[in-house]
Amino acid sequence: MKTAIGIDVGGTNIKGIILNSEGEILKQHFVPTNDDGEGKWRETIRDVVQYLKSIHNEPIELIGLSCPGFANAENSCISYMPGRLAGVEHFQWETYFGTKTFVVNDAHAALIAEATFGEIRGYKNAILLTLGTGVGGGLLINGELYQGLSQMAGHFGHLSINPHDDELSLLGMPGSLEYALGNYSIKRRSSGRFLSTHELVQGYLENDPFASWLWLDSIRKLGLTIASFANVLSPEIIVLAGGITKADAALFTPLNAFLDVYEFRPKTKQTLLKPAKFSDLAGAVGAAAFAFGKVKS
Repeated sequence: MKTAIGIDVGGTNIKGIILNSEGEILKQHFVPTNDDGEGKWRETIRDVVQYLKSIHNEPIELIGLSCPGFANAENSCISYMPGRLAGVEHFQWETYFGTKTFVVNDAHAALIAEATFGEIRGYKNAILLTLGTGVGGGLLINGELYQGLSQMAGHFGHLSINPHDDELSLLGMPGSLEYALGNYSIKRRSSGRFLSTHELVQGYLENDPFASWLWLDSIRKLGLTIASFANVLSPEIIVLAGGITKADAALFTPLNAFLDVYEFRPKTKQTLLKPAKFSDLAGAVGAAAFAFGKVKS
């Protein structure tokens, strides 16, 4: 297979690309997801696939689809996704498209994109954290994506960093990293002062005392989590992806300062920390790369 279609099903947009086996994006096409609760978004995805096939000069016989939720063991569908994308659970995409299709969790897809064509390329053991509306991620172990029992490995946002907090995550964890850092909780965490992480970071950059305290408290918790990963898994590299990484120095400068305090560095060795190469297209690139890998295996 020389080319594959990669589809990333996001809450806002459906992103479609044609990717070749060298990681070059040949075509791309974005449309609104329009998750109306009735499953019409599936027709939108089919339209994206048909459009991409129509504008390519050669037949495309492989599709990778990145989606929130837990993929099944065969990576043919999403087996569990509560709360949104009605009809996604157990939906068989290969039958729907009439084309060989593999399905993967969206954060896992981002890891695959970085491992195949991005910052993780060449490493065998790595962690990717996605920092956005929530917090997710993926694990690379011995050069392979580790999906774990029920394909749910990498839900790092549901680590409990404050068990005394009554706020429960989607998976039932009190005081989760996702609550401490995710964009979805910023209004509640800031007592209504900020409606987005972007607004919070802007307040931090303007030296607002409350914004500075709240932002740095979140980054401290992220630093503790990353240092814990280093202790438990000892990866070669940890990559951060997602919209919150667009804060750039406002994120990485204090984060590295906290890691200087918390990370154990025997003989001055430390875990490499980098921002991801891919941003909005990571899910689509990773989905296509995952499909390439499945065909080869």
